[in-house]
Amino acid sequence: MSWEYTTKPPKQHGRSMLIALGCTLLGVCAQKVLAEDYFNPALLDIDNPSQGKTDLSIYEIGPGQAPGKYHVDVFVNNNKVASKEITFTLKKDASGKSILQPCLSAVQLKSFGVNIDKFVPDDKAQCIDLSLIPSASATFHVNPQQLLLTIPQTAITQVPRDYVDPQEYDEGINALLLNYSFTAGDNHGKGENGTDQRSEFLNLRPGLNLGAWRLRNYSTWSKTSGDGDAESEFSSVYTYAQRDIIALGSNVKFGQSSSPSDVFDSISYTGAQIASDDDMLPDSMKGFAPVIRGTAHSNAQVIVRQNGYVIYQNYVAPGAFEINDLYPTGGSGDLNVTVKETDGSEQHFVVPYASVPVLQREGRFKYSLTAGRYRSYDSDVEKTPFMQGTAIYGLPYGFTAYGGVQASQYYDALALGVGKNIGDLGAFSVDVTDAKSEMQDKDPTHGRAWRIRYSKDFATTGTHFSLAGYRYNSKGFYTLQDTLDSHTRNDDWETPDTRRSREEATVDQSLGGSFGSLTLSLVKESYWNASQGMTSMNLGYNNSWHGISYGLSYGLDKNTRDGSDNNSEKTSEQTIAFNVSVPLDRWLSNTWVNYNLSSTKHDTTQSVGLNGTALAGNNLSWGVQQGHSQSSGDSTSLNADYKGTYGEVNAGYSQDNQQQQLNVGLQGSMIAHAHGVTLGQPMGETVALVEAPGASGTDITNQTGVSTDFRGYAIVPYVSPYRHNTLALNTETLPGNADIDQAAKTVTPTRGAVVRAHYTTHVGSRVLMTLQRADGRPIPFGATASQAHEDGEFIVGDGGQVYLTGMHPKGTLNVSWGKSSDAHCTASYRLPGTDNSQILNVTAQCV
Repeated sequence: MSWEYTTKPPKQHGRSMLIALGCTLLGVCAQKVLAEDYFNPALLDIDNPSQGKTDLSIYEIGPGQAPGKYHVDVFVNNNKVASKEITFTLKKDASGKSILQPCLSAVQLKSFGVNIDKFVPDDKAQCIDLSLIPSASATFHVNPQQLLLTIPQTAITQVPRDYVDPQEYDEGINALLLNYSFTAGDNHGKGENGTDQRSEFLNLRPGLNLGAWRLRNYSTWSKTSGDGDAESEFSSVYTYAQRDIIALGSNVKFGQSSSPSDVFDSISYTGAQIASDDDMLPDSMKGFAPVIRGTAHSNAQVIVRQNGYVIYQNYVAPGAFEINDLYPTGGSGDLNVTVKETDGSEQHFVVPYASVPVLQREGRFKYSLTAGRYRSYDSDVEKTPFMQGTAIYGLPYGFTAYGGVQASQYYDALALGVGKNIGDLGAFSVDVTDAKSEMQDKDPTHGRAWRIRYSKDFATTGTHFSLAGYRYNSKGFYTLQDTLDSHTRNDDWETPDTRRSREEATVDQSLGGSFGSLTLSLVKESYWNASQGMTSMNLGYNNSWHGISYGLSYGLDKNTRDGSDNNSEKTSEQTIAFNVSVPLDRWLSNTWVNYNLSSTKHDTTQSVGLNGTALAGNNLSWGVQQGHSQSSGDSTSLNADYKGTYGEVNAGYSQDNQQQQLNVGLQGSMIAHAHGVTLGQPMGETVALVEAPGASGTDITNQTGVSTDFRGYAIVPYVSPYRHNTLALNTETLPGNADIDQAAKTVTPTRGAVVRAHYTTHVGSRVLMTLQRADGRPIPFGATASQAHEDGEFIVGDGGQVYLTGMHPKGTLNVSWGKSSDAHCTASYRLPGTDNSQILNVTAQCV
């Protein structure tokens, strides 16, 4: 026998075949393993061999999530329809696998647009099996918290986009409300002719909510004193009670208010009104609220009147200003703006309170009926009754027909009109009003008024808002207000200027790309009995370049008045203004430097200043400005505004060679409800009351300066009626001893409601607790623990440890790890100390 040796590796054909066979068998086994997840509970016994077994089937072969209530985004056929809390239960699918399925009521499915009546006769059913709808299914995606509903098209109700089921409307809670705004200015004159003057202005808007009823009042008080004289005035703009009639898509109002302005000019009344509310419709057109833009030559006072009432008063620094937060007064009527300069001069201009063309969708019927006595702002006499009715109906092919009647002892009018949607070119309406008038101590007259209104489609042209209107009145035409004024005023009342024609326009037109935008506001009137017409126009151009914003404007105000009296002095003025603002983020964050130039035929003003925001939430706005004008010389102004939890406060100081001025302002709101009194920032018409007891100082997302008070309550000042509003708490600002189950809530209020947004909070200590049974063994991994009489469950980890939040100083825990009687226990505990900022380590015995 001989042995042969070689350095070459031996051939391994047999070994390769074994490896291939092994891989094949492994693949088959792997397919079997991948078919079903399995967690071997014996792995938990490695460190604790005697701890016992936990029922983990829900995680092994189930959906991986325990049944219960979850806040989810609901999608129907890939379209998001809601975001709400849904109850999920365990069910078996066709293969016998446990899955989570939603428990949806008939009301919920209808709100999602599902025509459930075809399949389930009981409209009060609380947990409907979706298998009753052929081909319908539900899939719950745990991680993104999404519920995907697949519904056949035959079971879908055709509803407009953004439709909100009226059954979701929330009338809110019973509450007392108060909105307030107070401004005061103290002027100290310089020089021999200088005079001291103090002015105060208070705006109060109290209210009461009882069920579906809303009681509202709007009152103002002003006082001016100086040189030993004092003059004060109190005005009640309106008082009324209102409630929705949801079945009719309308609301009814009793008291003092203003009639709609779709067909006729709005008129103030004391009486009753029922009118359709477009906000109840999906994608409805919102009411138009004008923005006031102007230029001040000094540290001026701005006064805004509508229908004779002062609705706004404040102070502005030299340069361009913008007022975009006017509170609606319930009707239309041009805004008469007065800017009082420190040298005593005044400038007046008019901002049109225009209305859009009268259009309705096909088949939509909109109506209003008003009856009462005419109410004049400068007369306490309310003795002339009148009636007004209007009707608007949407016809096929984009047409709308409308009309109305007005009737009183001294006036009769009939109006007829038609509107048309012309697609990308916009929309227009044209109407004619035929009226017979009997003015006091004058012969009866007869006349007609023609009106054309046009609106350009902003979606396709970049026009953010565009209105144009033209009106022509024959010589014998008077409005209802003109006629009734002649019978309610004193004997020295004179016939007002009889309007012959009126043109108006408001435009905010984007020029596209980097070319900026144009804005236009125009009112022009001519009169039969006056040779001079009235013109008020402001044309502006705005743009930005690398963060630097700039603007140029031209204003023309000819024969305008302050709006307080038809016989007040007329004024004329032309103004050219330029402004530029440069950000200083490279050196100072949230800070800008600005320059303003304003020139008229009497004066030229220049100013340069710094302004910005400060604090963590940019709650504080501030500004410093130095200027010079020909009339008042050098000027200095400082101002600051702070928005906080309990309201808003502002202050300013200014001086020039004619005066020194100090002004302060305070505005806010109050709601008195069943759980106490909550203060907040100025409220809009519809508000939300956040309730997160114990979670003090928690910010509300996307609400500057709005955070919960010391009790965990907050007023969210502006929410949209008849719409889904999502309110979210900023969990990063929660106190160290507080936790919440759900950070976001959705509310759907009716008009004027105070709707509750309640958050379940857990306030108490944070504890890492080790749970042991009587024999010293730890509670099994995966068990659930919950505080007695409290919501929420916590999962027990390795070694019987569980992390708990919102723990009381002492109490009991209910623990469960299976269905058998010996898989439950109760642990009593007492926490050491009261320091809620630290995580406490505690051991408790569970028996």
